[in-house]
Amino acid sequence: MNLRVPVKVVVVGFGMVGSRLVDELLRREPEAFDITVLGSEPYEPYNRVLLSDVVAGRTDVAAITMPLPDGARVSVRRGVTATSIDRESRVVHADDGTVHPYDHVVLATGAAARIPPIPGLRTPDGDLPAGVHALRNLDDAREIVAATVNSPRAVVVGGGVLGLEAAVGLAGRGLNVTLVHNVQAIMERQLVPEAADVVRAGLEGQGVTVRPNSISSEVLVAGGRAVGIRVRDNAAGTSAGAVSAGGSSAGAAVRDEVVAARLIVFSVGTIPETGLAAAAGLTTDRGVVVGYDLASPDDPRVHAIGDCAQPPSGSRGLVAEGWDQARRLAEQLVSLVEPVTPAGATSAASRVGAPAHLRLPHDGAQPSMAVRLGALLTSGATTSRAQTDRGIDTRGTDVVKVKAGPLSVTTMGVCGPSRPDELTQRAIRLADPRAGRYIEVVVSDGILVGATCVGDPRVAADLTAAYTRRTPAPLDPAFLLLTPVMAAAAPASSPEHMPEDAVVCRCNGVTKGDIAGACPPGAHSVEEVVRETRATTGCGSCKDAVCGLVDWLRASEEAVPEPA
Repeated sequence: MNLRVPVKVVVVGFGMVGSRLVDELLRREPEAFDITVLGSEPYEPYNRVLLSDVVAGRTDVAAITMPLPDGARVSVRRGVTATSIDRESRVVHADDGTVHPYDHVVLATGAAARIPPIPGLRTPDGDLPAGVHALRNLDDAREIVAATVNSPRAVVVGGGVLGLEAAVGLAGRGLNVTLVHNVQAIMERQLVPEAADVVRAGLEGQGVTVRPNSISSEVLVAGGRAVGIRVRDNAAGTSAGAVSAGGSSAGAAVRDEVVAARLIVFSVGTIPETGLAAAAGLTTDRGVVVGYDLASPDDPRVHAIGDCAQPPSGSRGLVAEGWDQARRLAEQLVSLVEPVTPAGATSAASRVGAPAHLRLPHDGAQPSMAVRLGALLTSGATTSRAQTDRGIDTRGTDVVKVKAGPLSVTTMGVCGPSRPDELTQRAIRLADPRAGRYIEVVVSDGILVGATCVGDPRVAADLTAAYTRRTPAPLDPAFLLLTPVMAAAAPASSPEHMPEDAVVCRCNGVTKGDIAGACPPGAHSVEEVVRETRATTGCGSCKDAVCGLVDWLRASEEAVPEPA
């Protein structure tokens, strides 16, 4: 019998990253921690990545909920907001009057949607006028869907990843959509101008009118409701030089026009939620400043992960990055305590049938969870997240995949116009704009270190596999630009013919074998598979495959006669 007192951990924020941290701790040492979660939203945790799918009508709200933490030592307080941290007394105060003592407090407060200060965008009481929305949380998605019923026209402001997804989703609902972006190139952080032109053509092919190099100067409001938005050319963006072949000339007259719309969606970036940390006297900059250990330099008992955190390597705002931080922090917290699992018992992570790929060696001691977006985890294909002279290795957490219907856009690693120009890197590209295709690969020391793929999802899948698995590139990297010319093996006609290590969920590295071993005989269900393996909790594109595998496993079990 172990009498060690569990470590008190307070997690502030119950989004995708905060809930993942709780799950990481429970999978390692469920008896070692007393965990309190304070979530300001009143809902169960949900997959924020799929909010654009809700807007598009591809997914309903019920389908994006995520499993609740299952542990006797976990207390989840939904609809409760942390108001202050008393670092001297080591307690967190909440808006419902409760006080929560901690040994370690983790800030996973995320980020708020950035709303630009333009005329007409705020009512006298500081709210947004009716018809104007951001797309950051579940309430936003619900309100946008409701607004589409009586809004034949919509304007999306912001041509980043989320803006593209929202524009395509609204167009798919039959709305007349205009996408306004302040520079010439769409997704300028990830795409070079040539690739952005191909994406723009793809958007226009889906009925989206694109207004690049334009800024929103005023929201027009009548009777408390938005009726349009004034848009004019961005002279600063033109002079900056990011004008593509299809862009307007510098000498053209400046356009200033009104685009009528009763639905306006802003997707112009985020602002990390740092107020709680700043009020507690912690160092903040753009986000909550933390070291490689994800702890504040002012207090080793205070940590920050996800969109609110600012680690030394910076933040890209991707969920896989936050998941990786949750895994690393869980490992650190577990390393601070002695195992407290009762004698004779086994933790959820080590019981028979648990997915083997979720336990990888790390420094010869504590186990490591390799969870990263787009990762294909196979034997020998993973590495630890140990700190090096260049910081923490985050390969695989920077894969960006745009969910825009038939328009396929995937980027990873070294990509975009701001890439470092290193002598060891070799870039090869295929530009085929008339076919809606642009592919570029960047190879260094025989390994794929970056890629951009527009218009070819099969090549994108192959590049994602090569990038995350660190497989050697061909001697001629040009072979990476195309699918093999020779006939490939026919896809498996039945799950029975799939190899056990075939990856089904790329976001969490879940294989067919993991799914088959996730549930005991007679208890196959999608919910159990999701809870045990986390399959479908990333981009959601594997949901049909997971459901099919579960159905096949159930049918196979029923077909086997019981021994006499």
